[in-house]
Amino acid sequence: MNDADTGVYARESDRLGRVVELGVAAGRVLSVSFPADLPSDADPDHPILDRLFDYVDGVEDDFADVTLAITVPTAQRNVLDSVRTVPYGDTVTLDLVVRMTSGLDHEDEADLETAREALRANPVPVFVPDHRVTVAEGATPADVAETLRSIES
Repeated sequence: MNDADTGVYARESDRLGRVVELGVAAGRVLSVSFPADLPSDADPDHPILDRLFDYVDGVEDDFADVTLAITVPTAQRNVLDSVRTVPYGDTVTLDLVVRMTSGLDHEDEADLETAREALRANPVPVFVPDHRVTVAEGATPADVAETLRSIES
């Protein structure tokens, strides 16, 4: 990706039964979503979208080299950074995510809620793999999360 790389990119995924939509600005991924319909203004061609489709087809990819532009409160950002380190094929509990996140206490209900909020607000599912966190709702739709977990198993 180069710094001039900006736009909305999307394609339909038969395996997910949805569209995969990618938002990019200045070469950084801003958003990933799974709308029901293909946006009319979306471009189908982008190298990161190609990688996402390869991943959905079963190619292991941790996307660690993808630059993200996440704008959420710092505590939530820290949670998302922790989730980003969960390896392909693994799952973790919300409790473990909080334990992995500096500055949060897994016994503090407010900190657990911060983690829940971060997962629900995750702007870049797959790149921050909230589908790997169990016993917590993420931004990835439940049916897509289930499919992604099955792809990784």
